[in-house]
Amino acid sequence: MPAFDLENFVHRLIAETLFYDAEYGLVGSLSLIDVEANREMYIASFMPDDGTLLIEEATEWESDVDLEDETDVAYRLAVESTEYGTYEIPEVASGALLALAEEHDLLPSFTVLFEDEEL
Repeated sequence: MPAFDLENFVHRLIAETLFYDAEYGLVGSLSLIDVEANREMYIASFMPDDGTLLIEEATEWESDVDLEDETDVAYRLAVESTEYGTYEIPEVASGALLALAEEHDLLPSFTVLFEDEEL
């Protein structure tokens, strides 16, 4: 039996989070969070319109986080972003996300979005 390959495991896990469920209109979104700055830095998700995976780089954020509201996340969400890259293959997008996380010391945050409300 081959040895466990942590890097392959992580790549596949990231790729699996960038899913699209056409029946329910659900889209998996993965954010990379700067814990020290307490804000979203990159956002990745599947784009149902053209079937690609998009990574965006945050350029502006919410002004503050209300941690008393249990529906809010514990970091400032991006309100503006620019396109970082578009990918056809989930594993390639996964590699780009992992490289960004490693380069900038970012942690992941996973969210499920409703296609018609969030995209």
